[in-house]
Amino acid sequence: MERITVLGATGSIGVSTLDVLARHPERYQVYALTASTSWQQLAEQVRAHRPRFAVLSDATAAQALREALADADCDTEVLAGEQALVDVAAAGEVDTVMAAIVGAAGLLPTFAAVESGKKVLLANKEVLVMAGGLFMAEARRSGAQILPIDSEHNAIFQCLPLQKALAAGCELAELGVRKILLTASGGPFRSTPVAELAGVTPVQACAHPNWDMGQKISVDSATMMNKGLELIEACWLFNCTPDDIEVLIHPQSVIHSMVEYVDGSVLAQLGNPDMRTPIAHALGWPERVASGVPALDMVAAARLDFSAPDYERFPCLLLAEQAASMGLTAPAVLNAANEVAVAAFLQGDLAFTDIAEVNKRVLLAAQLTEPVDLDVVQLADAKARQHARRLIDAGLV
Repeated sequence: MERITVLGATGSIGVSTLDVLARHPERYQVYALTASTSWQQLAEQVRAHRPRFAVLSDATAAQALREALADADCDTEVLAGEQALVDVAAAGEVDTVMAAIVGAAGLLPTFAAVESGKKVLLANKEVLVMAGGLFMAEARRSGAQILPIDSEHNAIFQCLPLQKALAAGCELAELGVRKILLTASGGPFRSTPVAELAGVTPVQACAHPNWDMGQKISVDSATMMNKGLELIEACWLFNCTPDDIEVLIHPQSVIHSMVEYVDGSVLAQLGNPDMRTPIAHALGWPERVASGVPALDMVAAARLDFSAPDYERFPCLLLAEQAASMGLTAPAVLNAANEVAVAAFLQGDLAFTDIAEVNKRVLLAAQLTEPVDLDVVQLADAKARQHARRLIDAGLV
C-alpha cells in the first residue's frame, strides 16, 4: 500500500486526486488530508477516506472539524497550523505527497516533502516559480522524485525519453530536443475585443471554457499569467531557458503540450481536458492506472487549431517571460504581486486589466536579489505583496 498525503484536498486537484485514489483501494491508502478553512468539505472527505490525520491551516476551522467528527467511526486526528502541514508532508510513514495547495501557501509543506525525499506530485507551480533553484537542488540532494501534475508539464514529461526525463541536470540538447511547445487554451477572452476587457467581471473570468478549476487559477488562465508561471515552472523542471519554450494558443485543449526534436519529429500528448489523467499518470508512474476519464473521441474532436499569443491581449504572459529572463527573485516578486492583484479583482476592488498593471509596477520597482535560501524568497514575496496592496489601496492603478 502506497501511503499518500494530499495537501489541498478540498481544491479541484485534491478532489480529483481522491477520486483516482478511490478507484484503487488495493493500491493506495490516504495518510493525511489538508485544507485551509473548508472544514465541512474536509469532514466529508475524512468520513470517506479515513486518513490518520486531517489538517486545517485555521485553528478555528480545525476545532469545528473536531466537533463535526466527534461521532464519526474513524480515528482521524485533527491538527492545525503551518507546522502541522509541514509535519504530514514530511512524515516518515508517507510515500507520496500530492502538492496541491494553491499559491505561495504551499511553499513550506511542499519543500518539506522534497527535503524528506518523497515522491512529490507537483501541482503547485508557485513553488518552482518562487524557489525553483532551491527546490530542484534539494530534490537532487534528497533523492525526491518530482512528477509534474499540471497537464502541460505532465504532457512534456510523457513526451521526453523515459529514462532521461528525470535525469538531474540533463539538458534538452542531450535529449535531441529542439523546442518545447507549451499549449494554452487562451481562456474565455481569447477573442474578446481588447477594449472590452476592462469591464470583465469575476464571474466571467472564472468561466473557463474547457477546465473546471478554482477561482484563482481560472483568473490566471484568463489573463494567461497561468501560462507564464507554467513557462517558468517548465524551465526548472526540464532544465531549459525561456528561449527553449514556445507558447501556442490551442483552444480545444486536446493537445496538452508537445516536444519538438532535432530530426523534425514532434511528439504530442493528447487527452480529454480532465486533471484525473495527469494525476493518474503520476500516481502510477512508471506504470499506468485507470483514471476514470473517458477515452478521447478523435472524430468528435474533429479539428485542432493553433495560433500565437497576442501580448496586447495577454500582457501578463509577457511579464512572466520577462521575469523568467531576469531571474533572481523576479519570478517570486511577480507571483506575489499577482496573487494580491487577483484577490483584489475577485473582491471587486480592481479592474481585470489592472491586474497586469499592478504586476508590472511591482516587478519593475523591486530590488532583486539572489534567492540563496527560503528566507530571501519569503522576504521578496512579502515586500512584493505590500507594494501591490499599497498600489491597490491608494487607487494608483
